[in-house]
Amino acid sequence: MLRLFRTNEIRQVIELEGDWDFEPIGQDDSIPASYHYRMPVPGCWEMNPRFPSYRGKGVYRRTLTVTEKTAVRLVFKGVSHTAQVYFDGVEVAQHYNAYTPFTSRLIQEVEPGEHELVVVVDNTFHEGSKLHIANDYYTYGGIIRPVGIEYIQPVYIERIQFVPSYENGQWHASMAAVVINTGSTSARVQLQGMLGETPIRFEAAEIQAGATTSIVTTGSFPNAEAWSNGSPNLYKLQVQLFRDGEQTASDDLIERVGFRTVTTANGRIQVNGEDIVLKGFNRHEDHPMVGAAFPYQLMVQDMELMLEAGSNAVRTSHYPNDERFLDLCDERGIYVWEENHARGLDIEHMRDPRFQEQCLVCNQEMVENHYNHPSIIIWGILNECSSNTPEGKEMYREQLAQIRGLDQSRPLTYATHHREHDICFDLADIISFNLYPQWYTDEDPGELVDRARGWTEELGGAGKPIIMSEFGGDGFYGMRDASRVRGTEERQADIIESNLAAYTSRPYISGMFIWQFCDCRVVEDLGWLFSRAGTQNSKGIVDKYRRPKLAFEVVKKYFRQ
Repeated sequence: MLRLFRTNEIRQVIELEGDWDFEPIGQDDSIPASYHYRMPVPGCWEMNPRFPSYRGKGVYRRTLTVTEKTAVRLVFKGVSHTAQVYFDGVEVAQHYNAYTPFTSRLIQEVEPGEHELVVVVDNTFHEGSKLHIANDYYTYGGIIRPVGIEYIQPVYIERIQFVPSYENGQWHASMAAVVINTGSTSARVQLQGMLGETPIRFEAAEIQAGATTSIVTTGSFPNAEAWSNGSPNLYKLQVQLFRDGEQTASDDLIERVGFRTVTTANGRIQVNGEDIVLKGFNRHEDHPMVGAAFPYQLMVQDMELMLEAGSNAVRTSHYPNDERFLDLCDERGIYVWEENHARGLDIEHMRDPRFQEQCLVCNQEMVENHYNHPSIIIWGILNECSSNTPEGKEMYREQLAQIRGLDQSRPLTYATHHREHDICFDLADIISFNLYPQWYTDEDPGELVDRARGWTEELGGAGKPIIMSEFGGDGFYGMRDASRVRGTEERQADIIESNLAAYTSRPYISGMFIWQFCDCRVVEDLGWLFSRAGTQNSKGIVDKYRRPKLAFEVVKKYFRQ
């Protein structure tokens, strides 16, 4: 299941789920001559009893049957963390980062018959990997998200970008279709669209050989109903491509969109002009039965538990999420803060040029691929990185400017733990604090958040909304004791209660995200990671198997107010 809805009616798309051949190769660079294992795709190799903590390279292989001469493109929603893709022995794609999708180049003139697809996957931590490092979550190995093959024409629609606006009492939208011509001659292209029951007109365009063109149109939609947390109205947007005067469309692309606006005025966050307060969780894609390769059923379970707790928001800590989960958020009306993949990195690490390069690629892939989700109302970057240094500030500046260039319809933020030493508040639209009173410090949550408001006003964030982006404490499931000592469920519930009591009583707070929704596996390592008992971050409101802790009822009490 690539998405929760059908994305094409003309273009043929076949999903490649199932068992693939698999062989671990350590640090070898050669394709194996034989394979001794079978591995499910999507899936994480750590779920196989032979590879519970394997860190290295693994090779996946399967055969494909093509029935007629055609062109094909391979679609990968996530490979952890580095992929090299070979079609009949020829490399057709390379990609770094587990959490953003990618496609192969268009493979032309594929003959009928059997063809071999090989994917070399690497989840090692090495000098070339500046985003996947030993961290407070686990980097699994494998083809962790769905894979598909598209039978596609040389001139095709790459993506659609939908931008709603509300003016003079009715909804409008700008729509841009990005069309690619991989052929050897120019093509005359006519696009036709439908948004729900409303036809969409595009001007014809001449696209030169090898060129990419964005074809833009606008429209008014007086009968459109807004998307919001309480009324998550969605519309099917389909665009068809007609080439060189042909009467039959040769390609199409379907998106699912919603009409909503996001603003930050008067120190608050607005959706469709109404102030909102975000009440949600930080969530890792991690489960002991599937690793990071979530099936739909477990996504729904997480969603239902968050809704049961009274949540209206989720932060995709600390990487772009599986797009099917974002589809669920669209359907259920859950507000999303989606962020790029960079967590807890000091300036020494960030100085490596590859760090910024990899962040910029991640940002572009995140925004371009997830642009049309109405549930995403905030883009975030660089969680707990060096926003307290001049060098770091230039990297924050470049990344935030890049995202603004890609999308001007959503506010931007980053989560900081540098308190009064942060120097990047002037760059963001929303100021977000990761603070852990009553756990890492003995500070009073109310007094601390009032101080945080003062830092915001003094350091460039005056008049901007404030979010408490992380707070919480460890609670080991089943560890209950009247002493309420650290690590008990009782102490965790006390910490969550004192924090939520402070934040929900302060009208200047626009959001709060508990760290975290579920316990998760972390990388086994020395330093501060050595302190993670059982190589697990245990600050979840539910445990790794989604069993609620005592704090769950505390959250319901405040989130359902």
